[in-house]
Amino acid sequence: MGNGLSEQPQFLSNVPFFQSFHIAILGLDSAGKTTVLYRLQFNEFVNTVPTKGFNTEKVKVSLGGNRTVTYHFWDVGGQEKLRPLWKSYTRCTDGIIFVVDSVDTERMEEAKTELHKIAKTSENQGVPILLVANKQDLRHALGLEEIEKLLALKELGPATPGTSSRLARLSGMDCGRGLKDCTI
Repeated sequence: MGNGLSEQPQFLSNVPFFQSFHIAILGLDSAGKTTVLYRLQFNEFVNTVPTKGFNTEKVKVSLGGNRTVTYHFWDVGGQEKLRPLWKSYTRCTDGIIFVVDSVDTERMEEAKTELHKIAKTSENQGVPILLVANKQDLRHALGLEEIEKLLALKELGPATPGTSSRLARLSGMDCGRGLKDCTI
């Protein structure tokens, strides 16, 4: 499954030679959060099963030269009964990856509601959010502009403190590039 990503401005400038970041991966159930996690870790697609709680992985990324970044990912289940627990995983996080299923048009409104809740939570003000439009390679996948419109990303602008510089436009196909763009 392909992934559409946000083109990110440089959120984290002047990163030291070695840095570690805590990143929460959130989204509705079956959006492909675990697939994104293992795509980042192994640079290949892995068959997964629904997450019943959370998965955690550390991924080291070389930024060139002597610069290395370690991401500690928390892939949290997206079932409705688990969503209240998301706050525990986003508390003191350095970034959030929000994954949406590009084919699941019926649940796009639900995804919008959850994304807006996360973005508007006071604890998450100033935390970068990378939006991944997963399953872009499948037939009937919504286009990136349509997803942007359905998720009402423009509503998460100046009216929500800290969001205009951290929610970016959707485009691209490479998960790792989106993270590197956030870090460089």
